[in-house]
Amino acid sequence: MDKKPIENILKDFGLTEKETEVYIFLAKHGLLKGRKIVRQMKKDKGQIYRILKSLQKKGLVEATLEYPTRFTAVPFEKVIDSFIKFKREEVAQIEKGKKNLISVWNKISQTEIESSLEKFAVIEGNKKIHHKISQMVKETSSQLSMALTVSDLFRTEQFGVFDILPKHPMKSKIQFQAITQLSKQNLKAAKVLKPKLKPNLVLKGINPDLGSPPFSRMVIRDNEEAILFISDRNEKYLEDRETCLLTNNKKIIQAFIVVFEDLWHDSIDIEDLIVEIETGKPSPKTQLIKNPERAKNIYYEFLDSAKDEILIVTSSSGLIELSKNRLKLEDWSKRGISIKIMAPIVNKNLAFAQQLLKWGEVRHIPLGYFETTIIDGHHLFQFRYETEKQKKPIDSEFFENTFYTNDFNYVQKTKNILYDLWRKTRIPSSESLRSITSFQLIPENPSVGHHSIERKMSFMKNIEYTKRKITEKDVIEKIKNEKKLSSGNSGSWSKIKRYFGYKGVAAIYPPANSALPDMIIGVMHHDKDSTFGNENLIYVNMIQKNGKTFNYIPVAIIQDNAKSIPFRIKVFEGYPVADNIMLVEKNEIQVKVKGKTLFAGWTKPISLGFSNYTLPAACLLFEGYDDIKSGIYTNTLLSGRRQESWYNSFDAFCSFFLPQLKHVGSGTEAFFERETIFISKPPKLAHQP
Repeated sequence: MDKKPIENILKDFGLTEKETEVYIFLAKHGLLKGRKIVRQMKKDKGQIYRILKSLQKKGLVEATLEYPTRFTAVPFEKVIDSFIKFKREEVAQIEKGKKNLISVWNKISQTEIESSLEKFAVIEGNKKIHHKISQMVKETSSQLSMALTVSDLFRTEQFGVFDILPKHPMKSKIQFQAITQLSKQNLKAAKVLKPKLKPNLVLKGINPDLGSPPFSRMVIRDNEEAILFISDRNEKYLEDRETCLLTNNKKIIQAFIVVFEDLWHDSIDIEDLIVEIETGKPSPKTQLIKNPERAKNIYYEFLDSAKDEILIVTSSSGLIELSKNRLKLEDWSKRGISIKIMAPIVNKNLAFAQQLLKWGEVRHIPLGYFETTIIDGHHLFQFRYETEKQKKPIDSEFFENTFYTNDFNYVQKTKNILYDLWRKTRIPSSESLRSITSFQLIPENPSVGHHSIERKMSFMKNIEYTKRKITEKDVIEKIKNEKKLSSGNSGSWSKIKRYFGYKGVAAIYPPANSALPDMIIGVMHHDKDSTFGNENLIYVNMIQKNGKTFNYIPVAIIQDNAKSIPFRIKVFEGYPVADNIMLVEKNEIQVKVKGKTLFAGWTKPISLGFSNYTLPAACLLFEGYDDIKSGIYTNTLLSGRRQESWYNSFDAFCSFFLPQLKHVGSGTEAFFERETIFISKPPKLAHQP
C-alpha cells in the first residue's frame, strides 16, 4: 500500500515526519487514550503528548472533554478542505489530486470516528473563526442563524463565507438568516453589503436609535453547534485577538436560540429599516434640540405635566441623581403617576435604587441602553451624549442634541420594546432587598464590592477581610509563590490544600413559573497545579428562613473530579451538601473565563438535596464592570478548617439562562475572581500564618 501521497500532503500542510506518523496511526486505530498511543507506538510519553498538542493546534486532531482524555484524527477529507481554504494558490493542484488521495486514504483508514461527545472549545483569531463558520455553513442542513454587527458581516463576506451559500447542495431547503444593528452611522456600509448577501440570506435589522443595546454576537447551526463571540464588544480587537466559544451542547445552544428568536422578533427587514432610517417618520414634532438649556426646560415641562405614567431608562449615575430629586418624585407619587425606572444597578448605586422604591418601581438592565424617557405614552426623549464623559442628568451638557418626538408610531414602537425589556428584568426589591438589608450587601469597604454576597452563605458567616491594601500584583505574586509549595494530589485531612484558578458567585432569583427557590450559585475552575488537579465545580446555596432572618445554606455540589470528593465531604460535614456531592462527566460541566467575562454551564439536572427542588440544565454569563478589586479574606468552617483566599475580582452582572423555560434573567448581585488562590488549612494549623 503506497502511503507516500498522503504523507507528502501532510508534510506540505506543515506536519513533521513524526506528526505525520502519529496522525496516520490515529486514523487507523480511531479514538484512543494518550497512554495507549504511547504503548502501541512504543514512543516516549513526553514526545507523544507534545505531538498530540501540536496536531490539535493545527486542527488535525481533536480531544474529548472526558477524563482521561481520548484523541481522534480529524477525517482526512476535512484536512484537505482546510488545506484548500488556507492555501488558495495551490487549490488547482490539490483539487486535481483530491479524488485519488481520498481513494488511497480509504485503503489506509480502518475507522473514521466522529466523536459524538459534547464539547466546548475556544477559537482565537479571525482566520480560524471564519474558517469554522465556513465549515458550519457547509454542514448546515436546515437553518443557520447569525447575530453579527455590520463590521462582522463585512469581515465574514471578505473571508468568502457567503460565497458558499448559493453553491450549497441543499440551499432550497435551508434558511440562512442574519440580524444586524443598523443606524445612520453604518447605513452606507450596509447598503454596499446588502446586494452581496441577498437573495441567499434573509437579513433583518434592529435600529439601536430605538434604545436597543449591543446584542450578543453568535452563529448557530441546526441546533447542533454554536459560536458565541466573547471578546469585549467595546474594544477594537485586532485580527488575532477576536475570541469565540464553540460548543455542541444542546441545552446551551437552545438557550442562545431563545435569545436569537427574541432578537428576530424585534427586528425588521433590512430594506424596510434602510428606508425608515433614510426618510424618517414624517412628524412636525420630531426634532433634534441642540440647545441644552432649551432641551432641559422642555424635558422638565413635560415631566411636570405628566398624568399617568413616566417610563425612564437611565444610567447607573443617572439613577443616583434621580433619587436625589425627592420633591418631584413625591409630587408624581401623590398624583398617582406610575413611575417605572430601568438602570444598571451596580455596587455604588444599590442604596439609591432602594430609596427610589418608595415612589415607584425599579428594575435592573445591563449596560448599553440609550437614556430614554417616555411620558404618558405620547412624548419621547432620548439623550445621546458620549457615554465616556459620564455626564449626569443635572449637567447642561447632558441635554446637548436631545432627540424629541411625539410621533405615535415611533413612541409606541419604542415603548413596546422597553415594556418587553421590563417584563424580562428582575425586580431588585421585596425579598431581594430584604436579604440585602439582612446580610449587609452594601459593604463599608468599597474594595470588597459584591464579595459581600458571600456573607449570605451560612458557611461564610464568619468571613473576615484584610484591612491592609492588596494590589493586583500582590495576588499574582502570591499565586506564583504558593504554586511552588503545592504538594499535588494529597487527600490527607492533615495537609494544606491549595486551589488555583478562577470563580464566580451570583444571587439567582428564578422566574415565578419555575417553582425554584432563590439561590446563590458559585462556579469554580481549578487548574492542574491545584492539590487535586484540574476540575470544574458548581455549588448551590438555597435560602432558609430562621425566625426573622435568612440564611443561604449549601445544598448541592456537582464536579468533574472524583479525587476531591472524599475531602470535600469532610470539609462540609454538618451541612446538607455533605450528602449531596455529585460527580459528572467532563462534557457535562464547563467553566471558562476570558478577560472580564466568565461563562459557566451544566447539562445535568442538579438535585437540591433534602428539598424537592431540582435545578435544570442552565448556564451563567458573568460580565465584569468597573475596576479590578484585590483583597484577602479568611473564614473557618464547622469542620475546623480555616480558609484563606487571595483574589483579583470584578463586580459583575450575571445573566441566568434557563433553556427549559426559555428564560433569560439578568441580575446585579454577582462577582467573579479572574485570578484566585484558595488555601485550606487543617484545624491544627488554622491559627498559624
